[in-house]
Amino acid sequence: MSALVRASFLVNAVYAESAREHGITSQQGQLLCVLMAQSYSMGELGAVLGLAKSSLTGLVDRTERNGLVRREPDPRDMRGVRVALTPKGGRLAEEFYDETCRRVEKLPAGLGAAERDALAGLLGRVVRDNKVPVVFREPDDGTAAGEH
Repeated sequence: MSALVRASFLVNAVYAESAREHGITSQQGQLLCVLMAQSYSMGELGAVLGLAKSSLTGLVDRTERNGLVRREPDPRDMRGVRVALTPKGGRLAEEFYDETCRRVEKLPAGLGAAERDALAGLLGRVVRDNKVPVVFREPDDGTAAGEH
């Protein structure tokens, strides 16, 4: 289990470095990646990102001030809003996503093809079994990580 925790730190460090180089925080990077697929209500975003309402509001406020996301009326709930990427946010999300994937893909470079496949299969199962929300899509086919 120690190796799994250490691997989590390794991936988080890669994610944070990529975010810094793109002038955003790791949380903003997560938000942008989640919004690449579609807009979300604040409640949906809170559930996917695992954030309390006040934390999510602050995150969306800061990201909106940077011109990366916008709030729009929710057609299904007249009192609610949905959060969507702006064109600038969409471009940054794609750049951040692509660069972060390139960096993460290098992490198991010392493993053979069969070992990488086994690792991906086992981690995918852990993710599915624990119902981890989708944040990144798979770089090769556009499907969500762990959703095969």
